[in-house]
Amino acid sequence: MKLKSTGVVRRIDELGRIVIPKEIRRNLGIRDGENVEIFTESDSIILKKHFRLNNTSDLAASLCELIYNDFNYKTMITDREKIIACSGIDKSIINKAITSDYLNIIEGRETVSRENYLFKLENIELLGNFIYIPVISLNDSIGLVILYNEKELTNELTVGKLVASIFAKKLDI
Repeated sequence: MKLKSTGVVRRIDELGRIVIPKEIRRNLGIRDGENVEIFTESDSIILKKHFRLNNTSDLAASLCELIYNDFNYKTMITDREKIIACSGIDKSIINKAITSDYLNIIEGRETVSRENYLFKLENIELLGNFIYIPVISLNDSIGLVILYNEKELTNELTVGKLVASIFAKKLDI
């Protein structure tokens, strides 16, 4: 794991507290009153946003399978860092880091479609039509639902928005 330097220094107060800068909290989607996980790795203290579901990838995998089995749409779901689930696509794509291009779509919060597009992620290449739907949970953009089809896009946008909405609502619990 490569840690990014923010250039920000904070003092620890007499109760052991520090203030996490607003920009960092916003980038990680951490809101006031939310829980963070704290752990150490060698000489570093790592803070990580804590998700309310025990395993978001199980929910994501179930949704991907449902969409693939019922609608035959190849599906991927990401968080802000990596692919967390897929169906209809080689499972080796799971846990592959997403590129800044996909993070920009997440942060842009707008649905994007790309026709005759070459999707590249490490050693995996898919050619076809894609729809990228940001997953918005509690007003934070936390990932993407990606629907893929080699043929013309038809109802993928509606189905993708439904999956993104269901996934976000389950995370809001």
